[in-house]
Amino acid sequence: MWRKLGLVWGPDGKEWWAVSHAYLPTVDVLEDRFRVYVSCWDKDRVGRLGYVEVDINDPTKVLYVTKEPVLDVGEPGTFDEKGVSPCCVVDMDGEKRLYYFGWQRTQTVPYLLFCGLAVSRDGGRTFKRFARVPILDRTDREPWLRSAVTILKEHNRLRMWYVAGLGWFRLGGKLVPTYNIRYAESEDGIVWHATGRVCIDFACEDEFGFGRPWVVKDGQKYRMWYSIRSKTKPYRIGYAESDDGLQWTRRDDYVGIKSSAEGWDSEMICFPCVVKANGRWYMFYNGNGYGRDGFGVAVAEKLP
Repeated sequence: MWRKLGLVWGPDGKEWWAVSHAYLPTVDVLEDRFRVYVSCWDKDRVGRLGYVEVDINDPTKVLYVTKEPVLDVGEPGTFDEKGVSPCCVVDMDGEKRLYYFGWQRTQTVPYLLFCGLAVSRDGGRTFKRFARVPILDRTDREPWLRSAVTILKEHNRLRMWYVAGLGWFRLGGKLVPTYNIRYAESEDGIVWHATGRVCIDFACEDEFGFGRPWVVKDGQKYRMWYSIRSKTKPYRIGYAESDDGLQWTRRDDYVGIKSSAEGWDSEMICFPCVVKANGRWYMFYNGNGYGRDGFGVAVAEKLP
């Protein structure tokens, strides 16, 4: 069971790039602190990437906030021209690799989302794009969304679980995407081989999307948290387990966290990022309005 510690940080509007929201908290565990990468909106609702550092012993205590974004939007016409959102950070070959997804607006659907890569050689304080194009670009089977990746390094390969778009439909007069969670592998973290395997799929007709998977390996067991989007309920967090990272069993009833009765996470709860430090598990997550008030944190002594 997760014990909520409360809201950690949200923009106060003083910085030009961080007027509102702090969504998709993505944690890099450092020696004495958690570095939490987030995307914040400017006045035009364009998201840019910065980070917030919090105490590793008291993650509600903010130590530092970037004054400028560490990754800005892409050039006009590129896949990330209208926003960048963090997915995960991987240490590899003496550098930090930030996998993120870019936002591009279109006339016929609200947006396209594809995964890009940025690289840091100063310990994660600044990032430079690996390329102006995505590392997960559109395919014939997945032409709309290939984003929100989570990656584990295992032996001589990297394993990725990601969100794949299936199409669009109208819900309450609004055009929304439908998407599930799929699997890919890579030897170098740049060229990815998608298997087409679906890891998390819909349990009923009410569900139509699974946002931001996050996978950890706990002993011999793989654990995944994700956000469930449905027609009749706002985002809520789900949970699944696997012995091999390929065949997953949904155990949403064991997730151990839900919306609060009141406050910043009373309407929805979403976009979990789970890390371990000092023998405890921490979940950083968003609440109402997809991170409108910022991000919060919960703690667990053990997992289900």
